[in-house]
Amino acid sequence: MILRKAVFSELPVIWGILQQAIEQRKQDGSDQWQNGYPNEQTVHDDITKGYAYVLIDNNNILAYAAIIFDVEPAYNYIIGKWLTNDDYVVVHRVATSNAVKGKGIATHLFREVEKLCVERKVYSIKVDTNFDNIPMMRIFDKLAYTYCGEIFISGASRRAYEKVIPRT
Repeated sequence: MILRKAVFSELPVIWGILQQAIEQRKQDGSDQWQNGYPNEQTVHDDITKGYAYVLIDNNNILAYAAIIFDVEPAYNYIIGKWLTNDDYVVVHRVATSNAVKGKGIATHLFREVEKLCVERKVYSIKVDTNFDNIPMMRIFDKLAYTYCGEIFISGASRRAYEKVIPRT
């Protein structure tokens, strides 16, 4: 499997995967992603800004994530404490294809993000998720992310995590 930047021609496939994730969150009884975000324009903007990444296998897109090597303004205020104040990468809008659900694809995606961070000499990953997104919290636990506290995005409280990647 390869993690690489997405291109505009892949937008329909990426949007399809995100729509599957939006529906899954709805079926789980969550209000996460139920208000028109993310949408196709979000993905278009991610590609334009260079944030859009896909995890592919045999030319098939298995997962999508926005991987942002920049400051997330919402992370400037946390009820709690981040592990570091160094440069960090933010991972947003993670979604895997229904065709590969339950096969560890999102976990693999996060491991690839760690490799990308090391290549770019950024040794911290900061993420957030809804309080009811149990599958994502399990991934964070499995990959040794530390719960750091609460942040707020668009007025909604979210669980904030950080992982410090060992320097090699």
